[in-house]
Amino acid sequence: MNRVRTRGRGWTRALTPVECPADRLVCFPHSGGTAAAYRAWAAAMPPGTQLMAVQYPGLADRLTEAPAISIAAMAAAVAEELARLEPVPCALFGHSLGALVAYETAKILQDDGLPARWLFVSGAPAPWQPRGGLAHRAGDEELWSRLCELGGIAPEVAEDREFRDLLLPVLRCYIGLNETYRPSPGGEPLRCRVRGYYNTEDPLVDGAAFGAWAGVAMGGFSARSWPGGHFQVLADPSEVIADILATLAGRTAESPSGGPPDSSPGESVTGAKGVVARWR
Repeated sequence: MNRVRTRGRGWTRALTPVECPADRLVCFPHSGGTAAAYRAWAAAMPPGTQLMAVQYPGLADRLTEAPAISIAAMAAAVAEELARLEPVPCALFGHSLGALVAYETAKILQDDGLPARWLFVSGAPAPWQPRGGLAHRAGDEELWSRLCELGGIAPEVAEDREFRDLLLPVLRCYIGLNETYRPSPGGEPLRCRVRGYYNTEDPLVDGAAFGAWAGVAMGGFSARSWPGGHFQVLADPSEVIADILATLAGRTAESPSGGPPDSSPGESVTGAKGVVARWR
């Protein structure tokens, strides 16, 4: 059975059994998401690549813990754990709230002399763009309904009131962190390269403004889009996984303007294991 292995109930979970990794991909979930959301990615990883995912407090095997109080605090805790691991080339991927936590983590790692090689962001406006949104202040029924419409709640549990009452306070907290986030002023742009993803039917992301992520990326920015809603990347991650692996291997056509690159969408993950070079 493919289980998520814990590290003392800290912030990171190893999803691939790589004892001496050559490189590492760390994934950050959305609001209310868990490390298990990335278990399906493990089978696509090349030999030697350690896949890890972040586990937020208040969820899954950290259910009894209080939710995090800020994105900055989340990033600091993750960066501290990553700094204790064996130093290998590292890339970060985050979706929605996870994109912001990954960005803040990349900033801390850079300041600490342990810069990530790549930052991949998905389903989130650029850090300083107005996020707006008052969903975290909505009543229980309205908030749950919005989440179900967005695709963030599995249909088989959407009508489970006990499950809703257990999960909703934690979801409200993390949605609030996302909606009220403001990046810290000052600091250098990221020296690593940044690649972004968004879905064209996502109501939470303005595709025309998505290129603003270039402002954080002194090392260069590129982006790619596909049809689908906010959670398409989790419902069918094959295209994003293929693009990440191709990017890390230096096989992806990039779009410096922030729009979709010239490469056609819908690449298959098949064959990625045999051609991935170690990251530059």
